[in-house]
Parts: sequence; C-alpha cells; structure tokens
Amino acid sequence: MVKRQIPNPRDLIPLMQFKKPELNGKKRRLDGALTVYDLRDIAQRRTPKAAFDYTEGAAEAELSLARARQAFEDIEFHPSILRDVSKVDTSREILGAPVSMPFGIAPTGFTRMMQTEGEIAGAGAAGAAGIPFSLSTMGTTSIEDVKAANPTGRNWFQLYMWKDRERSMALVDRAAKAGFDTLLVTVDVPVAGARLRDKRNGFSIPPQLSLGTVVNAIPRPWWWIDFLTTEPLAFASLSKWSGTVGELLDTMFDPTVDFDDLAWIRDQWPGKVVVKGVQNLDDAKRLASMGIDGITLSNHGGRQLDRAPIPFHLLPDVSREVGRDMEVHIDTGIMSGADIVASVALGADFALLGRAYLYGLMAGGREGVDRMIDIVGEQITRTMRLLGVSTLDELGPQHVTQLARLTPIAKVATDAAEALPAKPRAPRAKKPVAAK
Repeated sequence: MVKRQIPNPRDLIPLMQFKKPELNGKKRRLDGALTVYDLRDIAQRRTPKAAFDYTEGAAEAELSLARARQAFEDIEFHPSILRDVSKVDTSREILGAPVSMPFGIAPTGFTRMMQTEGEIAGAGAAGAAGIPFSLSTMGTTSIEDVKAANPTGRNWFQLYMWKDRERSMALVDRAAKAGFDTLLVTVDVPVAGARLRDKRNGFSIPPQLSLGTVVNAIPRPWWWIDFLTTEPLAFASLSKWSGTVGELLDTMFDPTVDFDDLAWIRDQWPGKVVVKGVQNLDDAKRLASMGIDGITLSNHGGRQLDRAPIPFHLLPDVSREVGRDMEVHIDTGIMSGADIVASVALGADFALLGRAYLYGLMAGGREGVDRMIDIVGEQITRTMRLLGVSTLDELGPQHVTQLARLTPIAKVATDAAEALPAKPRAPRAKKPVAAK
C-alpha cells in the first residue's frame, strides 16, 4: 500500500515556480521559436500572402524544393561514443578568411518586401555573428548601405549578368570599391523560372494592389504600417520597373552568357569568385580547371528548373572530384543545423541559407534574423556533440548515410540484375561430324 499524506504547502512551493511573463510581444514570439520551421509559422501569420509566397514558393509544381528538403531528412547519422566534446569549435576558414560557423546568408531579391528592415537586418545580424552576408543584384538596399550596416564583417556580392554588360560591371566595381571580398556569379538564370505563385498573386514591381491583396493584409496591419511609413520599395540596382518579377528577369538577364564570359568577369574582380548554380559534375570539373575559387551546388532553391538535380545528392561525388582544387558550397533545402553538419560531413566547405534567413526576417526583423542564426548555430553544436566530434574537420562520410528514395531507374535495373544468380549457360549443340 502507498502511504498518502496531505501535502505541505511549503513542500509545494519549490515545485510551482511560475515563469516570469514576457511583456515584449516580439521577444515572446521569437523566444518561443525553437526551429526554423517555427520561425516560418510566425512569418506566415505576420506577412501578407503575396510577399510570403514569394519566399515560400518555387517553380512550377515545386518538386525541386520538396525533393531537396526531403533529401536532408533521408539521412542516417552514425555517432561515435566516449569522445570529449566539452568544447566544440564550429569555425573554419572560407575563401581565405575565418567564419565563426560553416554557413552564411544567401543572396535574396525583393527583401524589403518581406520585412521593411530587409538587407540591413541581414547584414547586421551576419556581422554580429561572424558569418558572411550576400547581397543580391536584385537586392532592395544599396551596396554602400549594406557595407555601412556590416562595416567590419564579410560582405559578398551576387551578380546576375545582364544584357547591359556595362551596367552589370558598374555594380561589380561599386562592390569592389565598397570592400566586398567575394563575388557570387549566379549561372542558373538564363531565363526566369515559372514561379506560379507569383503569377497567381500578381506579384509585381511596384506591388499591384487588388481586393484580395487588401483583404489578406487587413489582419496584418503592422506590415502595412511598416511598408507605408518607410522608404518606397525599389531594387537598389534599378531606377524603375513596372511589371512582374518574371518579366523583369526575362528582360534583364542575358541567356548568351558562357564560360568565356565567366572568365572575363573573373578577371575584372579583385577578390574571390564563386560560381553559384552548378548542377552536374562535368561543369564542376570545368570550373575547377579554370581556377575558380569555389562553386555553390544549387538549383536556385527550386525556383528555376523544376525537377532539377538535388544539390545534396550531388555533393559527395563533386567534393571527391574537385574538393582539393576549389571550395564546394551548397544551398537549397537547408532548414536546420543538422542539415549543415551532414553537408560538411559529405564534403561541403560551407552552406548558404536563403529561406531560413527570410523566415527569421519576416518573423521579427533584425531580432528574427539573430534568432534564426542562434537556432541554427545551436543545432550545429548539439549535432556535432552527439556525433562525438569537436571540430568541423573531424566530420567525414563515416558519420552520414544518404538513404535512397529517388534512385534512377537504370541504376535500379542494373543493381537488380547484378544481384540475381547467374543463369546456367545451356551447352552448345555439337555440330554433326561429316562422314569421312
């Protein structure tokens, strides 16, 4: 029999400590976010549909994005035990300079539409965390203002080569003069992908208001207050444009750009050059032979060619073949620090986070981006400890298995044929012997 007694209030007091209420609504929301997906949910509640969908959406049926995220879920970690992981070092050298963690903020366009602080919030948060910030050609903050927001940190400039070459290189020159140390040359946008959400939402420059847009925005007055009481939205690199984002891309971007153009661009830039948008091993080898400093395995976040290769699946082969000759970076589908640890284990030097950054921005401006970086950094450290490693260099293929889900039919047939027992060969019929 269990002996029961009337509880003594003095014994209960230590068990009933109430949490001090947080009166700051933004801090309360962000403190409650424990994953990037939590930040995404906050962002969706606080951002009008057209702006949120611009971040959330991908091309056509959005299969490339879904597959990229699934690829990171389809892994198995292999931890080692009884290792001293009391201290974990997440830093490394990337493109000739140190970073505190193996990820940075990817270039994003139209950023101030997501939340009015835009690139200023991203650059400031990246600088404070000791990671690089990338400014897009289609960014909504000038090169010089980004430098002012992150004066001592690492700033990278992402270049789309326009049909107007002179104008493109004028931006490159400005970035070099402002002290940006790396040029990201994006090569997977000869034409705009079919981003159907944007078409359905009438997402354009300047934004075209419809009755549906207004109705959707009514429950989000804070977004409208920010939007209407700050500097009018515009691309920092454009004087003006009236039309959809896709029409802008098709008008500006040059589908004739080739490897010779890339070599010419490299010669104009005084710093490091990374080619972003590599999607096969042969192109990676050719870029390595050109002396490019790094590549980013990327299908543009699934926003260009739907059903494109999954960067995470390409990573092991590409890293094995060219990793000694240049750095291999990765983006698309990364939603946690564990995804980054898995990428490093399979050969990536560095990762870029785009949507995760924008979810944080929409969830809480600068504080939201800070929170995203904290979440991902904590996940990286915790995953490393649980794997039994204390530095990034200790991570290797032995720590991760990529589980098969999307396997090419030809490979399945070949593997199946090899697994079958060999059929006994029928004896050849003897030729009749001619009579002598």
